[in-house]
Amino acid sequence: MSTTDHIFLGALSKLLVELFAGPPQGEAYILNQGDPGLLRQLESVSAEAASSRPMRGSTTVAAHVDHVTYGLSLLNRWAGGEANPWADADWSASWKRGVVSDLQWRKSRDELRQQAQLWEDRLAARADWDDMSAAGAISSAAHTAYHVGAIRQILAALGFKPY
Repeated sequence: MSTTDHIFLGALSKLLVELFAGPPQGEAYILNQGDPGLLRQLESVSAEAASSRPMRGSTTVAAHVDHVTYGLSLLNRWAGGEANPWADADWSASWKRGVVSDLQWRKSRDELRQQAQLWEDRLAARADWDDMSAAGAISSAAHTAYHVGAIRQILAALGFKPY
């Protein structure tokens, strides 16, 4: 791995860790210091709240979580060697789960955690980067950041404090 690849990978890893687990002490690029990150914040959200639609026309936290998980699963299939997992991707299906039971909500959060960890592991193991793979990897941080914001808007409308 070249020095440039190593720097790129380290920076991307920092952003993903920050989004999912919260910023490490002394470094915050997307979230504020002290932010719990997406995974820890979701632990404080009940299945009932995750299934709520507080804003007209909005979707649920549960649907956002399924959507992010689905996107990560496609990236993990690609990083695992599948040439084009997007060829048969059904993004609309990732938005269909709006209501979850307690068990489904726990499983959704666990699956998000597993897919996020697998993505971080697969990124760390990747030795070669080209423009397309780098753009795809960077987009994973941007896509997740967007959904963190959307989830937080829903939670704010439900009366949750920022964190």
